[in-house]
Amino acid sequence: MKVYLKFDYQQLTKKILQDKLSELGYKYNIVGFGEFNILEKIPTKVMMELTQTFQEYGIEIIENQKKVLVQKIKDTIVEMVSNDDPLQVKSSVYISEKLNLSYAYLSNVFSEETFTSIENFIIIQKIEKVKQLIINTDKNLTEISLQLNYSSVAHLSTQFKNTTGMTPSAFQRLILKRKDFINKNNS
Repeated sequence: MKVYLKFDYQQLTKKILQDKLSELGYKYNIVGFGEFNILEKIPTKVMMELTQTFQEYGIEIIENQKKVLVQKIKDTIVEMVSNDDPLQVKSSVYISEKLNLSYAYLSNVFSEETFTSIENFIIIQKIEKVKQLIINTDKNLTEISLQLNYSSVAHLSTQFKNTTGMTPSAFQRLILKRKDFINKNNS
């Protein structure tokens, strides 16, 4: 029997952080997604063990301030795209207000560290969200384009095709064929 899972990566990461930090027995507080303070001095050896433990879960402790800022930008974008309600402001305004820094500065740091633009990262995240919505919901492309603040279904379709090499409709057909195939083989 196949079982399908839906992940809330933010909640999963927060739970791992809480569990592992609690195991250490040190006092800490979680500031926000991907950021926490350890309220006491931790020996270097313990910090190295914590770093190694987190790496087993694909979590990296970042010390470079620009990399920290890039991670905050990525987290903000993922949060923005994950939200089921359409944004009431432009994504640049949302990101800038959320991080309390100018968008020009954020854009420069992001490009410098990742060799791509914030806009490209947003597009990739939106297309991943479109795929999730196609797979896991009965929403049509019009509803999806509205949810993700696309100006039109045509705009969504163009970005989807440019990113994946296929149209959203072709992707929907592929998913339906795959589901039919799985259902026939499980019968």
